[in-house]
Amino acid sequence: MHRILSKEEITQYHNDGVIFICQAVNAEWVDRMLAVVEFQLNHPSEWANDANPGQATNRLFTDRYQWRQNAEIRAYLFESGVAGLAGQAMQSNQVRFYFDHLLVKEPSTDAPTPWHQDVPYWPFMGKQICSVWLALTDISIEQSAMEFVRGSHQEGKYYRPELFADRENHPGSWAKAGAGEKVPDIEAHREDFDIIGWDMKAGDAVLFSAWTLHWAPGNRSQTQRRAAISTRWLGDDVTWFPHEGADPTVTQKDVSIQTGELAHDDKVFPLVWQR
Repeated sequence: MHRILSKEEITQYHNDGVIFICQAVNAEWVDRMLAVVEFQLNHPSEWANDANPGQATNRLFTDRYQWRQNAEIRAYLFESGVAGLAGQAMQSNQVRFYFDHLLVKEPSTDAPTPWHQDVPYWPFMGKQICSVWLALTDISIEQSAMEFVRGSHQEGKYYRPELFADRENHPGSWAKAGAGEKVPDIEAHREDFDIIGWDMKAGDAVLFSAWTLHWAPGNRSQTQRRAAISTRWLGDDVTWFPHEGADPTVTQKDVSIQTGELAHDDKVFPLVWQR
């Protein structure tokens, strides 16, 4: 049975910009996605960001856009129920898929995921854009569980993209061309922000708006890997909006729609869920 969100959870999503979902998917999906993580760590794609390749500690690793090549990820998207969670939370009549994102921090990884909002990185505009971030390992805030600025999705701010594990020859250097105001120094002034987060068990998820400010600290555990898979979802009001600083993996040459049109490209952004 796929998870059904309560009215209280849907209201909380719209008020806070994020909700915690206990055991969001069947436990089998956790095992299957952990196997995908292990494979990608050893066979990174051209879209990987690997800050310390091959190391068992102090390694921040991400990989993306594998759903076309990886049947397990594709099955997760269409069969696990995560698309329905996104649709329910956003109160959208339909949900289209954007991309999959594996996120790993090995033990003793210093690098944080900087405070940011997602929407400036992506070639879309609209309020019904969200992520379902599924924990594949048990994690605490000290082990790099995510934190959010409650309600920040309602502020109407558009922040300049930040790089994850910034360094020379960064694979995401395209983000430096992005526009927007600078993200405030939230860590230096945490008392000025309404910050929320949760310790998580494998199979728990956080579902959050692409407009919500969020981050994750480094993984301070000396023994525990932090692994997650985040899937990105597009609702009814989302339009195609390519711009400087947007992720170049999918560009105008790849789609059949024009700027300002609804993101209704069935080949590139497949329809996964309908109310």
